[in-house]
Amino acid sequence: MSKIMELRTKRNTLWEQTKAFLEKHRGENGLVEASAVEQYNKMAADVQALGAEIERLEQQAALDAALSAPTSKPVTNAPGAQAGQSQPKAEGTASDEYKNAFWDMIRNKGDQFAVRNALNIGEDTEGGYTVPDEFERRLIQALEENNIFRQMATVIKTNSGTRKIPIANDTMEAQWIDEGEEIPETDTRFGQTTLSAYKLGTMIKISNELLHDSAFDLASYIAARFGVAMGNAEERAFFTGDGDKKPLGILDETGGAELGATSSSQTAVSFDDIFDLYYSLKSPYRRNAQFICNETLLLQLMKIKDNNGNYIWKPSLDIAKPDTILGRPIRTSTFMPAVAKGERVLLFGDMKNYWVADRQARTFRRLNELYARTDQVGFLTTQRVDGRLILPESVKVLKMAGNKTTTGGGTTGGGTTGGNG
Repeated sequence: MSKIMELRTKRNTLWEQTKAFLEKHRGENGLVEASAVEQYNKMAADVQALGAEIERLEQQAALDAALSAPTSKPVTNAPGAQAGQSQPKAEGTASDEYKNAFWDMIRNKGDQFAVRNALNIGEDTEGGYTVPDEFERRLIQALEENNIFRQMATVIKTNSGTRKIPIANDTMEAQWIDEGEEIPETDTRFGQTTLSAYKLGTMIKISNELLHDSAFDLASYIAARFGVAMGNAEERAFFTGDGDKKPLGILDETGGAELGATSSSQTAVSFDDIFDLYYSLKSPYRRNAQFICNETLLLQLMKIKDNNGNYIWKPSLDIAKPDTILGRPIRTSTFMPAVAKGERVLLFGDMKNYWVADRQARTFRRLNELYARTDQVGFLTTQRVDGRLILPESVKVLKMAGNKTTTGGGTTGGGTTGGNG
């Protein structure tokens, strides 16, 4: 860099000398004397040569700096943000202020007023607190891990208590007409399905020793426990719910999957039954269709062969992919009924047409006095959720032969009650 400055100084000095020489040899008419033109051109050429050399040295310095620079630089801004932009400060339930106040309240280090002051909208009308964003994300992850239905269904969020979904009840079809003939009208009818927000809740107890143990990851523990409990309750309702204060399940006979086939037996499923079920579903739905059954039935399906003597069940060679039957994925849930007379035991269809609607705010409450005698603290969480199959023709079900047996006014179809968490 000192060489460049030296040449710049030299060029500036030479240019001043050139101008002085020019003025000295300029005549009264304003023209340069002929005897001085050659010397002036030589001095001007030297000034230009120095400028070219300075430019070359500057280019070399820039190239050296580029080659010496690190090949990468640390990420200091938010993903997707433009370079130089600062990361926006989190607000609402995502703010550090609210998160810290929330967990201090949970561990009883702070007070409820700190939460209110940090975020007034975090105050629930029923006395709960809106869960901070970090915990919310963990809780949703736990629900997905313990609930296969959320992985297959369409999950939406709604701020209001209901969501109306428009549905076309018929399909238009054009007609052939003669030249000059009037084009016939087609009336397309539209209906709608409403998703409500049913309340789901659970409560756990935690000892004060556990709460005050700084080495214990309280957030992960609570998320896991609530995730299992609420995930199991959700999945049971998504399969078998009757729509009374809970979602309408996909197995419901009036608003759930349509009957695709009926087994010829009351105790076993045959290849013909599965074949009938497969082709009872319209071809466009089969492209994204999946089978769902209980694990007891899966053991039967693994032994079934087609008419060519090949097993219809194919194990997956990829950990990330499910096993298949007739080329379509098959999944299991303990909330699907076991094989029994009159039970709907095997689903096949595009499960994306079952919609799950979540209310955005999930509330959480600490109960200090309820278990004070045992030095424990209760924690209560609630959420608002609904689910419904919005297009019944997109999912078909296989029903076992016969009618369900009834005992004391209730049905006993052999369904399992264990969780899948």
